[in-house]
Amino acid sequence: MTITFLGTGTSQGVPVIACNCEVCTSADAWDSRLRTSILIEDKGKVIVVDSGPDFRQQMLKANVQRLDAIVFTHEHKDHIAGLDDIRAFNYRQKGPVDVYADMRVQAALKREFHYIFEEFKYPGIPQLNLHTIGAEPFDIGHIKFIPIEVLHYKLPVQGFRVNDFTYITDAKTVSGTEKEKIKGSRILVINALQKENHISHFTLDEAVDFAKEMGAEKTYLTHISHRLGRHQDIAKELPKGVELAYDGLQLEI
Repeated sequence: MTITFLGTGTSQGVPVIACNCEVCTSADAWDSRLRTSILIEDKGKVIVVDSGPDFRQQMLKANVQRLDAIVFTHEHKDHIAGLDDIRAFNYRQKGPVDVYADMRVQAALKREFHYIFEEFKYPGIPQLNLHTIGAEPFDIGHIKFIPIEVLHYKLPVQGFRVNDFTYITDAKTVSGTEKEKIKGSRILVINALQKENHISHFTLDEAVDFAKEMGAEKTYLTHISHRLGRHQDIAKELPKGVELAYDGLQLEI
Protein backbone atom coordinates (compact mmCIF):
# COMPACT_ATOMS: atom_id res chain seq x y z
CA MET A 1 0.00 0.00 0.00
CA THR A 2 1.27 3.45 -0.95
CA ILE A 3 0.27 6.57 0.97
CA THR A 4 0.94 9.94 -0.68
CA PHE A 5 0.55 13.20 1.23
CA LEU A 6 -1.27 15.41 -1.26
CA GLY A 7 -1.34 18.32 1.17
CA THR A 8 -0.07 18.97 4.70
CA GLY A 9 -1.21 22.52 5.36
CA THR A 10 -4.00 23.92 7.48
CA SER A 11 -7.12 25.69 6.22
CA GLN A 12 -5.31 28.67 4.67
CA GLY A 13 -2.48 26.65 3.19
CA VAL A 14 1.13 27.83 3.16
CA PRO A 15 2.05 30.41 1.99
CA VAL A 16 -0.90 32.37 3.33
CA ILE A 17 -2.31 35.08 1.08
CA ALA A 18 -0.65 38.48 1.73
CA CYS A 19 1.62 37.10 4.47
CA ASN A 20 5.30 38.04 4.39
CA CYS A 21 6.52 35.95 7.32
CA GLU A 22 9.68 33.86 7.01
CA VAL A 23 7.69 30.69 6.35
CA CYS A 24 5.43 32.17 3.68
CA THR A 25 8.39 33.73 1.88
CA SER A 26 10.64 30.67 2.24
CA ALA A 27 12.29 29.28 -0.89
CA ASP A 28 12.24 25.78 0.63
CA ALA A 29 9.67 23.64 -1.20
CA TRP A 30 8.89 21.84 2.08
CA ASP A 31 7.49 25.12 3.41
CA SER A 32 4.82 25.19 0.68
CA ARG A 33 1.76 23.27 1.84
CA LEU A 34 -1.56 22.62 0.11
CA ARG A 35 -4.64 21.83 2.17
CA THR A 36 -4.51 18.52 4.03
CA SER A 37 -5.33 15.31 2.12
CA ILE A 38 -3.85 11.89 1.43
CA LEU A 39 -3.97 9.42 -1.45
CA ILE A 40 -4.20 5.69 -0.71
CA GLU A 41 -3.27 3.22 -3.46
CA ASP A 42 -3.33 -0.56 -3.08
CA LYS A 43 -3.82 -3.36 -5.59
CA GLY A 44 -5.50 -1.11 -8.11
CA LYS A 45 -7.73 0.72 -5.61
CA VAL A 46 -7.30 4.52 -5.52
CA ILE A 47 -8.82 6.41 -2.60
CA VAL A 48 -8.51 10.02 -1.45
CA VAL A 49 -9.20 11.16 2.10
CA ASP A 50 -10.79 14.64 1.85
CA SER A 51 -11.11 16.82 -1.25
CA GLY A 52 -10.21 20.34 -0.16
CA PRO A 53 -9.89 23.52 -2.25
CA ASP A 54 -6.63 22.25 -3.78
CA PHE A 55 -8.08 18.92 -4.96
CA ARG A 56 -7.70 19.66 -8.69
CA GLN A 57 -4.11 20.80 -8.27
CA GLN A 58 -3.32 17.78 -6.11
CA MET A 59 -4.74 15.33 -8.64
CA LEU A 60 -2.69 16.89 -11.41
CA LYS A 61 0.48 17.08 -9.32
CA ALA A 62 0.22 13.41 -8.29
CA ASN A 63 -0.80 12.36 -11.83
CA VAL A 64 -3.86 10.51 -10.54
CA GLN A 65 -5.46 8.71 -13.50
CA ARG A 66 -8.47 7.14 -11.78
CA LEU A 67 -10.35 7.57 -8.51
CA ASP A 68 -12.46 4.90 -6.84
CA ALA A 69 -13.54 6.75 -3.73
CA ILE A 70 -13.33 9.82 -1.51
CA VAL A 71 -13.60 9.40 2.26
CA PHE A 72 -14.45 12.50 4.29
CA THR A 73 -13.21 13.28 7.79
CA HIS A 74 -15.58 16.22 8.38
CA GLU A 75 -17.40 19.03 6.63
CA HIS A 76 -15.15 22.09 6.98
CA LYS A 77 -14.48 23.81 3.66
CA ASP A 78 -10.77 23.01 3.65
CA HIS A 79 -11.77 19.33 3.51
CA ILE A 80 -14.73 19.31 1.07
CA ALA A 81 -14.46 22.35 -1.22
CA GLY A 82 -12.94 20.52 -4.21
CA LEU A 83 -15.62 17.87 -4.60
CA ASP A 84 -16.90 19.38 -7.88
CA ASP A 85 -13.67 18.38 -9.61
CA ILE A 86 -14.51 14.68 -9.52
CA ARG A 87 -16.23 15.46 -12.85
CA ALA A 88 -13.00 14.70 -14.69
CA PHE A 89 -12.97 11.20 -13.21
CA ASN A 90 -16.67 10.73 -14.01
CA TYR A 91 -15.90 11.48 -17.66
CA ARG A 92 -12.80 9.30 -17.81
CA GLN A 93 -14.32 6.36 -15.92
CA LYS A 94 -17.79 6.76 -17.43
CA GLY A 95 -19.49 6.49 -14.06
CA PRO A 96 -19.86 7.90 -10.54
CA VAL A 97 -17.24 8.06 -7.80
CA ASP A 98 -18.05 6.49 -4.42
CA VAL A 99 -18.18 8.99 -1.55
CA TYR A 100 -18.05 7.85 2.08
CA ALA A 101 -19.26 10.26 4.78
CA ASP A 102 -21.31 10.29 7.95
CA MET A 103 -24.81 11.77 7.96
CA ARG A 104 -23.70 15.18 9.20
CA VAL A 105 -21.09 15.51 6.47
CA GLN A 106 -23.60 14.32 3.87
CA ALA A 107 -25.98 17.10 4.96
CA ALA A 108 -23.18 19.62 4.43
CA LEU A 109 -22.35 18.22 0.99
CA LYS A 110 -26.00 18.47 -0.02
CA ARG A 111 -26.08 22.07 1.19
CA GLU A 112 -22.77 23.17 -0.36
CA PHE A 113 -23.18 21.21 -3.61
CA HIS A 114 -26.96 21.27 -3.86
CA TYR A 115 -26.91 21.07 -7.67
CA ILE A 116 -25.41 17.58 -7.50
CA PHE A 117 -28.40 16.25 -5.60
CA GLU A 118 -31.29 18.10 -7.26
CA GLU A 119 -33.91 16.12 -9.14
CA PHE A 120 -33.05 17.94 -12.38
CA LYS A 121 -29.55 16.81 -13.31
CA TYR A 122 -27.81 19.56 -15.24
CA PRO A 123 -25.49 18.06 -17.90
CA GLY A 124 -21.93 17.63 -16.71
CA ILE A 125 -22.53 17.86 -12.95
CA PRO A 126 -20.48 15.59 -10.69
CA GLN A 127 -21.71 12.02 -10.34
CA LEU A 128 -21.29 10.25 -7.02
CA ASN A 129 -22.62 7.37 -4.98
CA LEU A 130 -23.09 8.32 -1.31
CA HIS A 131 -22.23 5.72 1.32
CA THR A 132 -23.07 6.34 4.96
CA ILE A 133 -20.39 5.62 7.53
CA GLY A 134 -20.50 5.73 11.31
CA ALA A 135 -18.52 4.19 14.13
CA GLU A 136 -18.33 0.74 12.59
CA PRO A 137 -15.52 -0.43 10.27
CA PHE A 138 -16.30 -0.40 6.56
CA ASP A 139 -14.67 -1.78 3.43
CA ILE A 140 -13.78 -0.07 0.17
CA GLY A 141 -13.03 -3.05 -2.02
CA HIS A 142 -10.45 -5.09 -0.13
CA ILE A 143 -9.37 -2.16 2.07
CA LYS A 144 -10.81 -2.03 5.59
CA PHE A 145 -11.26 1.37 7.26
CA ILE A 146 -11.67 1.64 11.03
CA PRO A 147 -13.19 5.03 12.01
CA ILE A 148 -11.62 6.84 14.96
CA GLU A 149 -13.66 9.72 16.36
CA VAL A 150 -11.74 12.72 17.67
CA LEU A 151 -12.97 16.14 18.76
CA HIS A 152 -12.09 19.31 16.85
CA TYR A 153 -13.08 21.57 19.76
CA LYS A 154 -16.70 20.30 20.01
CA LEU A 155 -17.04 19.00 16.44
CA PRO A 156 -16.66 15.23 15.97
CA VAL A 157 -14.13 14.41 13.23
CA GLN A 158 -13.37 11.00 11.77
CA GLY A 159 -9.86 9.69 11.69
CA PHE A 160 -9.20 6.34 10.05
CA ARG A 161 -7.02 3.32 10.64
CA VAL A 162 -6.09 1.17 7.65
CA ASN A 163 -4.02 -1.86 8.61
CA ASP A 164 -1.07 -0.49 10.62
CA PHE A 165 -1.58 3.09 9.40
CA THR A 166 -3.67 5.66 11.31
CA TYR A 167 -4.56 9.07 9.88
CA ILE A 168 -6.03 11.86 12.02
CA THR A 169 -6.59 15.51 11.20
CA ASP A 170 -8.17 18.34 13.21
CA ALA A 171 -7.90 16.73 16.64
CA LYS A 172 -7.79 18.49 19.98
CA THR A 173 -9.00 15.69 22.23
CA VAL A 174 -9.19 11.91 21.82
CA SER A 175 -11.08 9.66 24.23
CA GLY A 176 -9.57 6.60 25.85
CA THR A 177 -11.85 4.33 23.85
CA GLU A 178 -10.68 5.81 20.55
CA LYS A 179 -7.04 5.72 21.63
CA GLU A 180 -7.35 1.96 21.97
CA LYS A 181 -8.18 1.78 18.25
CA ILE A 182 -4.95 3.63 17.44
CA LYS A 183 -2.58 1.62 19.63
CA GLY A 184 -0.54 -0.88 17.70
CA SER A 185 -0.33 1.30 14.61
CA ARG A 186 3.10 1.21 13.02
CA ILE A 187 2.62 4.62 11.42
CA LEU A 188 0.56 7.44 12.90
CA VAL A 189 -0.33 10.75 11.24
CA ILE A 190 -1.68 13.53 13.46
CA ASN A 191 -2.20 17.27 13.25
CA ALA A 192 0.22 19.81 14.76
CA LEU A 193 -1.02 23.29 13.94
CA GLN A 194 1.39 25.60 15.78
CA LYS A 195 3.35 25.99 18.99
CA GLU A 196 0.86 28.28 20.71
CA ASN A 197 -2.28 26.87 22.31
CA HIS A 198 -5.28 26.53 20.00
CA ILE A 199 -8.90 25.80 20.84
CA SER A 200 -9.43 23.06 18.28
CA HIS A 201 -6.05 21.67 17.18
CA PHE A 202 -3.11 19.90 18.78
CA THR A 203 -0.15 22.16 19.37
CA LEU A 204 3.30 20.85 18.50
CA ASP A 205 3.94 19.76 22.10
CA GLU A 206 0.51 18.13 22.36
CA ALA A 207 1.08 16.24 19.13
CA VAL A 208 4.50 15.01 20.29
CA ASP A 209 3.05 13.92 23.65
CA PHE A 210 0.23 12.10 21.86
CA ALA A 211 2.73 10.38 19.58
CA LYS A 212 4.72 9.16 22.59
CA GLU A 213 1.56 7.89 24.28
CA MET A 214 0.43 5.96 21.18
CA GLY A 215 3.87 4.44 20.68
CA ALA A 216 3.89 4.11 16.88
CA GLU A 217 7.22 3.36 15.22
CA LYS A 218 6.94 6.58 13.26
CA THR A 219 4.62 9.57 13.64
CA TYR A 220 4.19 12.21 10.93
CA LEU A 221 2.79 15.64 11.71
CA THR A 222 0.37 17.28 9.29
CA HIS A 223 -2.29 20.06 9.06
CA ILE A 224 0.52 22.55 9.70
CA SER A 225 0.19 26.34 9.89
CA HIS A 226 2.76 28.92 8.82
CA ARG A 227 2.83 29.85 12.52
CA LEU A 228 4.58 26.58 13.38
CA GLY A 229 7.84 27.71 11.80
CA ARG A 230 10.12 26.69 8.93
CA HIS A 231 10.21 22.97 8.15
CA GLN A 232 13.97 22.65 8.51
CA ASP A 233 13.99 24.49 11.86
CA ILE A 234 11.14 22.54 13.45
CA ALA A 235 12.52 19.22 12.20
CA LYS A 236 15.58 19.74 14.40
CA GLU A 237 13.39 20.10 17.50
CA LEU A 238 11.49 16.83 17.09
CA PRO A 239 12.26 13.67 19.04
CA LYS A 240 13.28 10.42 17.40
CA GLY A 241 10.39 8.78 15.62
CA VAL A 242 8.48 12.02 14.98
CA GLU A 243 8.79 13.88 11.68
CA LEU A 244 7.04 16.66 9.81
CA ALA A 245 5.12 15.43 6.80
CA TYR A 246 5.43 17.43 3.59
CA ASP A 247 3.54 17.63 0.32
CA GLY A 248 4.52 14.77 -1.95
CA LEU A 249 5.85 12.51 0.82
CA GLN A 250 5.21 8.84 -0.01
CA LEU A 251 5.07 5.96 2.43
CA GLU A 252 5.05 2.25 1.63
CA ILE A 253 2.96 0.49 4.28
